[in-house]
Amino acid sequence: MEIGRFKKLPILGILRGIDQDRLEPLIETIIASGLETIEITMNTPNAPLLIKKSIEIAGKKLAVGAGTVLDKQALEAAVLAGATFIVMPVLVEEVARYCTRNKIPFFPGALSPQEIYTAWHSGATMVKVFPSGFFGPQYFKEIKGPFGDIELLACGGVTAQNMREYLAGGASAVAFGASVFKPEWLRKKDFSSIAASVRDFVTEGKSIFT
Repeated sequence: MEIGRFKKLPILGILRGIDQDRLEPLIETIIASGLETIEITMNTPNAPLLIKKSIEIAGKKLAVGAGTVLDKQALEAAVLAGATFIVMPVLVEEVARYCTRNKIPFFPGALSPQEIYTAWHSGATMVKVFPSGFFGPQYFKEIKGPFGDIELLACGGVTAQNMREYLAGGASAVAFGASVFKPEWLRKKDFSSIAASVRDFVTEGKSIFT
C-alpha cells in the first residue's frame, strides 16, 4: 500500500464472505467504479487465495490488504498471499510488532480513548475506530480534542451520505463493507447495484479531497 495514494482517496472497501466464482467480476466492478483500496477479511473461506487472485486481476489498479487479522498465523498467510496492508478489529500486539518491524501499513481497531491511544503508539498507520456508527461523527470530534495527531479510520455505520460528517469530525479515512457488498447482491450477481453504491462513495470522496 502506498500511504500517499491512499490519503488522496481514503476510502476502504471491506470484502467478507465472498465466493471465488464471483471474485473476478466483483474486482472488475470495484475498479470500474473508481475505488482504489480493498481488504479481504481472513475469516472468509480461502482468504489467502482470494487475496492472491484479486492482486492478479487488479494489478496496480487496487491496493489489496487483509482484514480481521487476529494472530501471527493469519498475518503470515496474508503477507505470503501478497496483502500490502493489514487491518485488525482490535490491537493484536504480535501482529503490530511484525508489521512495524517489516514496514507493513496496519490499521488496528479500537474504540475507547485508552484503546485508541495504545493502538496508535503501537506504530499504527491509522487507528480503526469500530464500530463508529454507535457513536457517530461527534465522537471523532471529542477524540481529536486531546489526540489531535492520531489518524482515525471510521468503520461501521459510514455511508456515502454521512462520510463528510465523519471526515469533518476528525476521521482521516472511512471504510464500508456489507452495506455496499450486500450478500443478496453478490448472490444474485447484481454487480450494477454494487457499482452504483461504490460510485456514491467515490464521487463524494473525490468532491471532498480534490
